[in-house]
Amino acid sequence: MVNGRTVLERFPAGGPRGSWPAEEFAHARRMEGLPAEVVMDLATDAFLVIVRGDATADAAA
Repeated sequence: MVNGRTVLERFPAGGPRGSWPAEEFAHARRMEGLPAEVVMDLATDAFLVIVRGDATADAAA
């Protein structure tokens, strides 16, 4: 966990036009009960799927 966030997955920002793999991954995690969201990491030019706080522990309980 970094800055109160857990990174679930990373996706390169240069994906094919019309492809949204980070959004699709986050949506699937939300369907599982995790409050996943997509943020941009400008330093690495990647989309991160994250959960804020300790949501992964809450979902596992």
